[in-house]
Amino acid sequence: MAQDPVCKMNVDESKAAATSFYKGKTYYFCAKGCKEKFDKEPEKYVKK
Repeated sequence: MAQDPVCKMNVDESKAAATSFYKGKTYYFCAKGCKEKFDKEPEKYVKK
């Protein structure tokens, strides 16, 4: 299971509503809205 970086919900990678690839890592999202928020400002959600 992956964690949606925006809403923190657990997401099954094979059933994710959307994905983004950022700085060499794939992020999984529960919904397209979360992906859109992430894509607008990924640094806000990426764990440092």
